[in-house]
Amino acid sequence: MKKIKFFALLLLVATLGITPSRVSAADRAHTLKVYNWADYIDLDNVLDKFPAWYKEQTGEDIVVSYQTFDINESMLTQVEMGHEDYDVICPSEYIIERMLRNHLLLPINKDFGTTPDYTRLVAPFASEKFQQMAPDSNTVVSDYAVGYMWGTTGILYNAALADGNELHSWGCLKDPKYEGHIFMKDAFRDIYSVIVLYCYRDEIAAGTETRDDLVARVTPERIQRVEEFLTGMKDNIAGWEVDFGKEEMTKGKTIMDVLWSGDAQWAIDEAAEVGVDLRYIVPEEGSNVWFDGWCIPKYAQNTKAASYFINYMCMPENAILNMEEIGYVSVIADSTILAWANDDEIEETADLTYFFGEGAEAIHANQVFYPDKSIIDRCSLMHDCDENTEAMLAMWNRVKGDNLSMTMVIVIVVIILAIVAFVVVRIVGKQRQRAMQNHKHKK
Repeated sequence: MKKIKFFALLLLVATLGITPSRVSAADRAHTLKVYNWADYIDLDNVLDKFPAWYKEQTGEDIVVSYQTFDINESMLTQVEMGHEDYDVICPSEYIIERMLRNHLLLPINKDFGTTPDYTRLVAPFASEKFQQMAPDSNTVVSDYAVGYMWGTTGILYNAALADGNELHSWGCLKDPKYEGHIFMKDAFRDIYSVIVLYCYRDEIAAGTETRDDLVARVTPERIQRVEEFLTGMKDNIAGWEVDFGKEEMTKGKTIMDVLWSGDAQWAIDEAAEVGVDLRYIVPEEGSNVWFDGWCIPKYAQNTKAASYFINYMCMPENAILNMEEIGYVSVIADSTILAWANDDEIEETADLTYFFGEGAEAIHANQVFYPDKSIIDRCSLMHDCDENTEAMLAMWNRVKGDNLSMTMVIVIVVIILAIVAFVVVRIVGKQRQRAMQNHKHKK
């Protein structure tokens, strides 16, 4: 797959004005450097058509230099420490929050002349969530970041192996019947942000705590409660995964996976082709709603093309092409997107007024992509841990390090003993060989 994508990228380089990352100084003024997640855009129908669209709008030539990253932190390091001159980046919400706080973003120029401002089509719901990333009351986040994709965190489960009626609470993760059958995302912020809601469910019900505060304000007590929950379910964890869990689920090899909605839908579709019935649920205590967005980093050199690119990505037709290609959900919410989301073949209806406004009270939509308002009302935005990051990481490492079963411990000990024995045998063997050689020399 990687080779196929590599050669496809080379083809784009040769025919469509998209180049690898190295750009000569002479060409930099006509180059747009984009840094995005892997597999997170329609290369053929969206990215490769930007140079022609930009030429139509501005009369200027542009070449796209496209690079990808696998984790937010590697992208941030490139910008913050390496001062890389990317023009457009696509970080997640907590990194946008951190970059705003550290003054690492430039404003997006939304004066596009005769070109419509498609960024205005971002759902007010998404804009409101983005504003929660502001480091102070004077910062208007939409001046620096425009949403791209969004979703929820929930539980993907095998309907043949688990009863969905028993999975309406995050507490199901501790049920002994699922011992060794749950994958957990190796993402401490995401997992903390959902489990803390379960740990404080009584306080939420009593009105003494709010979901937004529980997710946004990390404290030692809250970390401890989450750690106790995760440690208590350690026997149920089949593995900490970044990306392989959804594939294992499609093969029917385990029962549950705590993951993001986009990955869940991919797994549901893949599993259906081989007769495996996977379903997705957001537990009743609540969850996090996450976002990725387009930004212009501090060291960008082509801010005009960057602003136009962000606008281009908000065009409804491009939003649909990207959604169909990557399987995630755009923040764009005009009538074109609503018509695309409304599928009469889906029996259930959802109240999507929070996203599309009036007229979206009963939409036949895929609720993995577009959850009902009742679900969104109990979801909160995930935030940067800031000064509590080290404490959160320490907790996460303790939980993961304490997740070794007795079988695994025995296997590890046996391997260590075997290595020690091998080394000892080699040393003794060499000593005997030298002794024999010395004996021969003496003769």
